[in-house]
Amino acid sequence: MSIMHRMHIQGMDLNLALVLHVLLEERSVSRAGKRLALSQSATSHALARLRELLGDPLFVRTPGGLAPTARAEAMAGALASALTSIESTLFAPAAFDPLTTRRTFQLGASDYAEHIIMPALMARLAVAGPKMDVWAKSAPADEGLALASGKLDLVIAPPELYGVRAGIRIADLWRDDFVVVMRKGHPLARRKLTVARYAAANHAFIAPGGRPGGVVDDALAALGRSRHIAFATQNFLVAPQVVAQTDLIITLASRIARVFVGRLPLVLMPPPLTLPGFRVAMLWHERNDTDPAHELLRAQVAQAAARLDHD
Repeated sequence: MSIMHRMHIQGMDLNLALVLHVLLEERSVSRAGKRLALSQSATSHALARLRELLGDPLFVRTPGGLAPTARAEAMAGALASALTSIESTLFAPAAFDPLTTRRTFQLGASDYAEHIIMPALMARLAVAGPKMDVWAKSAPADEGLALASGKLDLVIAPPELYGVRAGIRIADLWRDDFVVVMRKGHPLARRKLTVARYAAANHAFIAPGGRPGGVVDDALAALGRSRHIAFATQNFLVAPQVVAQTDLIITLASRIARVFVGRLPLVLMPPPLTLPGFRVAMLWHERNDTDPAHELLRAQVAQAAARLDHD
C-alpha cells in the first residue's frame, strides 16, 4: 500500500464503504437509505462524498434506476469481500471448542494453594478442557506486573498480600483459619495450651516470602510476648513432617493441617490467642476477562474451590 493510499484511508470515513456496497446491491438511493437507516438526503450526501473521494461518478441514472460505472462495478466483489472480512474480524466470536482447544496456562500459587486446589482442578480440566495444560509456579512478589505482561495467567493467593492493583480482577475462592499442630505425645498435648506455654515453645514457621513475622507474631506482640522460631521454611509441605519428628510446634492453616493429620502422627489444637483468618482468591488481568479459554479455567477453579467443604 502506497503512502498516498494510506493517507486517503486515514482521512476516509469507512462508513462510506458500506454505503457504496449497499448502493451497488440496491441500485437505489432511497432503498439503500432504508437499509442503512439513513435519510435519502444523507445517503445522497454520502454518494457525493464518495464521488469526490474516488474521482468517479460511480452511478448514473437510467430508466431502470441507478447503474454502476465500470469503476464501481469492478469494485463490487472486492468491496463485499472486504466488508465481510472486517465484520467477521471485529464481531464474530473467536472459535472455541473446550474439548479440542490446546492451551498452556501459567498459574502462580504457593504450595499450600496448590495442595488444596490442584488435584480437584486438574480432575475437572481433564473432562472440561482435556487439551489444556497448567504449569504451576511460585507466585511472584509483583503479581500485577506478571499478570499484565502475560508471564502469569492466573494467581491463587490471599489478595491482601498484593493490595488493589489497576486492571486486576479478584474472585474469592475459600477461607481458612489457623490451628496449632504438634506431634502426638508432645508434652503440650497433655495440658491446656495457654498463651504462656505457647509462647515459650520452640516453633516452626512457614515464610513463603522468606521474611520473618506474621499474624502470630503480631498477636503475641499485642500481648507483650514473643516466640522463638527454631525452624523456618518457605515450604508448606516440609514443616509438618519436621514437626511430626520433633518437639517443635507450628501454627498452620487448618485446611493443610487436616491433610497432614491424616498422614502423620500429629494432633491439632485451637490457638490460645485470637488469630484472624484469611481468604484465598484467584487474581487475573482484565485483558483476559472475555478470553473463552481463560473463562473456562476460572470456572473450573471456582467450581473446584466450591467443592472443598463438601468432598
